[in-house]
Amino acid sequence: MALATSTSLSHATSSFINGETKLLSSVSLLRNHHFHLPSSKNANFTKQLVIYAKRLSGLEEALRIRRERELRGSTTAKRRPPLRRGRVSQRLPVPDDIPKPPYVGSRELPEIAKEHQIHDAEGLARMRAACELAARVVDYAGTLVRPSVTTNEIDKAVHQMIIDAGAYPSPLGYGGFPKSVCTSVNECMCHGIPDSRQLQDGDIINIDVTVYLNGYHGDTSKTFFCGDVSESIKRLVKVTEECLHYGIAVCKDGALFRKIGKRISEHAEKFGYGVVDRFVGHGIGTVFHSEPLIFHHRNDKSGSMVEGQTFTIEPILTLGSTECVTWEDNWTTLTADGSPAAQFEHTILITKAGAEILTTY
Repeated sequence: MALATSTSLSHATSSFINGETKLLSSVSLLRNHHFHLPSSKNANFTKQLVIYAKRLSGLEEALRIRRERELRGSTTAKRRPPLRRGRVSQRLPVPDDIPKPPYVGSRELPEIAKEHQIHDAEGLARMRAACELAARVVDYAGTLVRPSVTTNEIDKAVHQMIIDAGAYPSPLGYGGFPKSVCTSVNECMCHGIPDSRQLQDGDIINIDVTVYLNGYHGDTSKTFFCGDVSESIKRLVKVTEECLHYGIAVCKDGALFRKIGKRISEHAEKFGYGVVDRFVGHGIGTVFHSEPLIFHHRNDKSGSMVEGQTFTIEPILTLGSTECVTWEDNWTTLTADGSPAAQFEHTILITKAGAEILTTY
């Protein structure tokens, strides 16, 4: 489950009024700034433009054109209407004998813990068990994806599988989140709340599962196809999963955190995709969200990885704009231009020689 960075929140002022999403254009944020261009009488003006203007390479231009064509194709092929919120049912009960995270019962969003989470042998064994369960649950949820199924039905099935294993669904009650799983469809970047909307042929859906088992959280997500999905969107989903694994590949004891964002961005840019910078990965273990924050875009974040620590990597790529709007529920976040978004996530363990994916079985 991704975290939103506070610096990015200021760039995404939005509201949801009478079913219509409205975005404060970034252009309007520039109105109070003054820009001065050299006078045309200045003989050096043309020369300065030549020196400082950036010219796209042939490859960059080709990628830009292909991305625009894919975006037009994805939005016109079936003329799918924008995502609209359905009816959200009551939260599901959890048996009293299942241990619950400390934030359950409060609607306040917990603060991000400052400590990096490094585990002893017993803690690591529990961490592995939680992550393996999360991996099994997300794969099971993926088998339910088909046209006419509602995201609420997926939530119910996920909830039941988690509590049957003696675990607690971590999103339930986290900062007031009303459901046991996040289901983000089409242009929804992340944190989609399951509701009565039926999945349609051609949709994509990210299912984000986190479980709390024996005092430890395991967190993972995958994007699934619903029916016949266009080739352009299939490519977006494929590249997003590749970006996750490219990011994991640079991880090891002593590696700089910023290498993750650099490697993900390099691969995404080869295909002309945007990398969302508002949402980040995070440390995880006995605490759901902690330092380090993992930026998926190019950044200058300081700090190095340490053997034994666990955190998530969860890049979100878009076919169009990386700007976003958030519904009035304060969770559901969509691309500002309605273009498709895809996400994949793993919880990993840093080792001396590399990184181990824990959310697998």
